[in-house]
Parts: sequence; structure tokens; C-alpha cells
Amino acid sequence: MSEQVHQMFTQIAPRYDATNDVLSMGVHRLWRRVAVKRSLVTTGDSVLDCATGTGDLALAFKRAVGPTGEVIGTDFNAGMLSFAPKKAKDAGLDVKFEVADAMKLPYEDKRFTCASISFGIRNVDDPKVCVGELARVVKSGGRVVVLEFGQPSGLFGAFFRFYAKNFMPLIGQMITGSRAAYEYLPRTMAAFPAGDRFTAMMMETGRYAKAEKFPLLAGLAYVYVGTVS
Repeated sequence: MSEQVHQMFTQIAPRYDATNDVLSMGVHRLWRRVAVKRSLVTTGDSVLDCATGTGDLALAFKRAVGPTGEVIGTDFNAGMLSFAPKKAKDAGLDVKFEVADAMKLPYEDKRFTCASISFGIRNVDDPKVCVGELARVVKSGGRVVVLEFGQPSGLFGAFFRFYAKNFMPLIGQMITGSRAAYEYLPRTMAAFPAGDRFTAMMMETGRYAKAEKFPLLAGLAYVYVGTVS
């Protein structure tokens, strides 16, 4: 992640959650619940959530694994991460948060039952390295879950691209004061290797026994699930 993008996320961090709710009309919260469900985690499991931002997915995983389970949420951006501990405390959930680079995780091999990243892998310098690193820290037979935007086609795709180009930057600027952050978002969405291209990338790392994709809202987003070999 470039220093410019790093600073951009720090700037929007205080209003990040509110902006997400407005831009997605709350749908992103449903998508995170789907990601947790697809992970197949259960009581007592251990989860690493990378690019956790303000911690929403980490908290959802903690609810799934229960008091005996372990969840660690990491993010490269300390400004974003600074909002997560209070959210966990207010929710009565015991989640540990640490600053860490998703492409070079400070955890031993096969440490977790599951590793995840939501709406963050398109921001790393090399997504293939990242999904390989996520698999490294997951036990054999465990899962890596990636939630990320796609590129919907047809009339819906055309409508969304118009909305993303013309309204996202305006709304983002009104709420966060940063137009650039929400011009950056549709650019990275359009450039990301979604769908079959992403599952192929996962398999190319040599760390997965299989990789599956599950489209959400006509391909506006995907949950990818890789089973670690």
C-alpha cells in the first residue's frame, strides 16, 4: 500500500463506518454475515481477520466462535484500527487487535482455523502473495475467506458503474471530507481480478486444495473460500 493510500485511510477513519452504511445502504453488514457463515467456523475456533479496519468482521467472527474461541484483528493502518478496541468493548467481546501487514504476517505457520480479509485485498501490493500468506497461517483443512467487490455485468453493472463514478465520490466527500478516497474505490474495484480469475490466483499459490466463489448481489461482491492443503 502506498503512503498516499495509507494517509487516505487515516483521514477517512473517523467517518468510515457511517460512509459505508450510506454508500451500501447497510448491505455490507449482511455480506459480512455471509462471509462468516461460509467460513464454517464454530465454537472454540481461532480466526485471524486481516485488514480488519474498524473491526466489524472480527467482531462477527468472535460472536461465531464464542468465549472459548480466539479472534485477532489486524490492519496495516493504525488510524483505522484505533477505533476497533472500543467497538469490541462496547459489544462485550474479547478481541485482540494488532497492527500487521497482511503480506507479511507475524504469526507462525498453521496458527489459525481460519483467516479472512474483507474489502482489503484489492489494496495490497500483490494479492497473490497475500492469499498465500493467509493460507500459511491456517491449519491444513482450514479456510481462508476473502470478501471483495466484483464487476457486475448487464444493466445492473452499468447502473452501478454510473453510481460509483458519479455519486460515490460526492457522498464520500460530504461525509468524510475526502473525495479522493471515493474516487480511488471504484478504480480499484474495476481493476481487481474478480470471480474465476481470483480463485485461479488462489490455486496458483500452491497452498490450497480448492478455491470456491460465491457471488453476492449479481456479482457486485464475492465471498471466496479457499480450503488450505
